[in-house]
Amino acid sequence: MFPKKELAQLVVSACNQFNIDTVVISPGSRNAPLTVGFSNHPEIKTLSVVDERCAAFFAMGIAQQKQQPVAIVCSSGSALLNYYPAIAEAFYSNIPLVVISADRPKHLIDIGDGQTIRQENVFENHILFSANLIEEENQLKNNTDLLTEALQTSINNKGPVHINVPFDEPLYETVEELKFFDFTNVTSNAVEKSQVDYQKISSIWNSSTKKMILVGSHFPDTELQKILNVYAEDTSVLVLTETTSNIYHPKFINSIDKLISKLTEKEYKELQPEVLLTLGGMVISKRIKQFLRKLQPKHHWHVDELKAMDTYHCLSEFLQVKPVTLLTSLSKEKKNVESSYQHAWLQEKEQRAVKHEEYLKDCEYSDLKSFEVILESIPDNSQVQISNSSIIRYSQLFDVNSTLKVFCNRGTSGIDGSTSTAVGAAYASKNQTIFITGDLSFFYDSNALWNTNIPKDFRIIILNNAGGGIFRYIPGPLTTNATEYFETPHGLTAEHMSKMYGFDYVQVNDLKSLQTSLTSFYEESKQPKIMEVFTPKEINDVVLKNYFKNL
Repeated sequence: MFPKKELAQLVVSACNQFNIDTVVISPGSRNAPLTVGFSNHPEIKTLSVVDERCAAFFAMGIAQQKQQPVAIVCSSGSALLNYYPAIAEAFYSNIPLVVISADRPKHLIDIGDGQTIRQENVFENHILFSANLIEEENQLKNNTDLLTEALQTSINNKGPVHINVPFDEPLYETVEELKFFDFTNVTSNAVEKSQVDYQKISSIWNSSTKKMILVGSHFPDTELQKILNVYAEDTSVLVLTETTSNIYHPKFINSIDKLISKLTEKEYKELQPEVLLTLGGMVISKRIKQFLRKLQPKHHWHVDELKAMDTYHCLSEFLQVKPVTLLTSLSKEKKNVESSYQHAWLQEKEQRAVKHEEYLKDCEYSDLKSFEVILESIPDNSQVQISNSSIIRYSQLFDVNSTLKVFCNRGTSGIDGSTSTAVGAAYASKNQTIFITGDLSFFYDSNALWNTNIPKDFRIIILNNAGGGIFRYIPGPLTTNATEYFETPHGLTAEHMSKMYGFDYVQVNDLKSLQTSLTSFYEESKQPKIMEVFTPKEINDVVLKNYFKNL
């Protein structure tokens, strides 16, 4: 059974031929032709999620793991606008998301007809391409061309595209066969790339004694890991990574804030690189951004196939190639330069690691201590999804098990869809997924659990400090008389929500019960699980501030 409407058949056929095999559908009437078409296609897996905001983040989590486009389908009107937070995140995180919205025909817009808004180009500030289709017989070629460009753009440019599909009534008529539309003879619109002057960058690289490689968020990549290991042997190179870089080596600086906090002006000057080579996505550490903006390198090269990121306001070269390609080519020309740069900062790293261990050994029960215990408990080879705000920042202070794959929505750094993204990633991953989140982020996205596609081995750990704990730590909020509006204190617990959505639930209120509960938390179960860790919000900020003082 397939929709009678040719335009709906065209959209379904296009998605199939561009290898989109997963479609997340939210209920509605105007999108009925699309729903019937996708749900009956033998090569497309369809998943139903009611809340459009959750549906979009859920689909994004799947696309994040599969590294290929996933489509989302909704009805007309405000349903579409609920996709926007995930679209913005996908835009800045380079995640291919195909947004397909049903719409009313143009003659019904702005005349008082129900469930209508101006849907054409509604995401223009955060979308790679908008295809506004037309339901008329003479528009077949135009619609085909628009669909082709939209889907190729999402694949080649790794980001979100919007396909707006207007349908007039009737909506529910069906036929027995899906008409074939040929999308094979299309021209690729691959991104044009500038040439890299390897002779020039090799010359600069080989004449510099202080070179810093900074890796932002990055999907796990064994080839990148291998080539960066080569650079670890160069004493003039200091490699800085983050939790979400998914890159590990004893000679890499993996806790940037732990290293560069409380340095003297002289020490900052000694850390200042002559050459800064950046790759990957967003960088979490605010300290490193402030440092490199103040003490700018002479040369900043950003390596990426798609985007030139001038994060430190001193970009001198945009090297538009795969980081592995650039680093491999450069390694053939590079000469190891005698320098104390790497050794000096690895020594500092070791000294701070000792201070870190000393402080945590006697640290009282708090967010910081809880995070240490939780990280140490996670089984090897798990996927870890981390929410934003203070939670991802805590993760930056610890050595993460190198078998783990770590992800966080850092494109826009919002708390709005972290749980939904984690659910999508868990659905798409063969390995167990553990989601670590704060209370505000969890409750904000609580509809994420209204999803029948959650694996039984999915685990959620909530650090509940009864409000936005980060606002007690960052300078500013506590100096005002509006603290309650920053922190938004509450007395909520996830216990009843867990029962409603069919999760096993365990509550933790002290260090001993946390350690005891974690021993069986990851074991096989008939239901997914939630562990809610209540921490004392009055001391969490004090513990963290003292931690940095102690370094």
